[in-house]
Amino acid sequence: MCCLLISSARDVVIASATCRKWREAYRKHLHTLAFNSNDWPAYCDISPILLEILITRTIFQTTGLQGLSILMDDAGEFTASTVIAWFMYTRETLRRLFYNVPTSPNVNILAICGRQKLEILAVAHNSITGVEPNFQRFPCLKSLSLSHVCISALDLSLLLTACPKLESLELVDPEIAISDAQVTVELSSPTLKSIYVEAISLDKFILETDSIERLHLRDCALEVFELIGKGTLKYFKIDDVSVIHLDIAETVDNLEVVDVSSFTIIWTRFYQMISRSSKLRKLRLWDVTFDDYDEGIDLETIAVCFPQLKHLSLCYELRDGLMHYGLQGSSNLENVTVLELGWTVINDFFSHWIEELLKRCPNLKKLIIFGVISEAKSHEECQILAKFTSSIVRLMRKYMHVEVQFEYE
Repeated sequence: MCCLLISSARDVVIASATCRKWREAYRKHLHTLAFNSNDWPAYCDISPILLEILITRTIFQTTGLQGLSILMDDAGEFTASTVIAWFMYTRETLRRLFYNVPTSPNVNILAICGRQKLEILAVAHNSITGVEPNFQRFPCLKSLSLSHVCISALDLSLLLTACPKLESLELVDPEIAISDAQVTVELSSPTLKSIYVEAISLDKFILETDSIERLHLRDCALEVFELIGKGTLKYFKIDDVSVIHLDIAETVDNLEVVDVSSFTIIWTRFYQMISRSSKLRKLRLWDVTFDDYDEGIDLETIAVCFPQLKHLSLCYELRDGLMHYGLQGSSNLENVTVLELGWTVINDFFSHWIEELLKRCPNLKKLIIFGVISEAKSHEECQILAKFTSSIVRLMRKYMHVEVQFEYE
């Protein structure tokens, strides 16, 4: 018999309570089990003790469980002894473990599940202490996610050392325990390909990996971020990040996507880092403030440095009468097929800016215009929006082959 495709514990519990054949089927053939409060609101009406009993009965009637997910928002704390029993019962066959419920006292998941066959581990709302790479080794782990987890910088570094095949790392709002005045995290992994970091505040973050392909920083406050690698980075995204010194210069030769939003940068320094990215296919600069505006950022620079660019996203902005992303030069963006343009404050020149960009993209297939519309508008603002709409209608009659889409907030 094939393994069961049902993974939601809700369906398993209901079916097993009504049918003996279902009880036999999930006991022998169920490989994935998920307890999720978003999936079944009834979980929220059960006390933590009764919830533990329900989960225990369900888990202990399975054999060969490969995937276990226990995601219980606002469920209170689970008893450590019960949680340990779940992990001890399943650890020899588990490949995927997702756990986000606080336990009292804290459960050392690494000590229980180390040296087993886990390939994916996601832990939230727990503490990780005293990592011992030789004992708590994860020889098969490829994906690690730590969310709202308390861990020291040393233990985090040691944990990566204990995962010799790690390819994906997620750090979301971790509480980094510090031992000195400066908060520094240094991570090294020769196999790491993707890292996502959100809501982290550090003095210094140094990441060393020779295989990195994707890097995404979101809602972070960093004084120094440094990426050390061998030029394998393909995807770089930074969103709502404060960083004084950013250094990815030695890893950008093969960049294909650069996505920067809600960020203040010194353009000349940033440009120097990415100017070697001749393979760049997507460039997004959205709600970006430039500290050295006088240096200028123009279409000529973008066209010459990124000849393979296919997707370009720019947000129109005037500051002190000067325009971001100037129209200087005459080089065309020959390969651009998708153009995303937006405004923070609309004025009469915006439609002219769009027209000039369209002229520079002879092979364009799709134009997406983003805008912000406040609830209350003055008569003058309404007139400007009306004039803009009319100008776009006239303009697009010249570009019948281009698909136009509007996205307003």
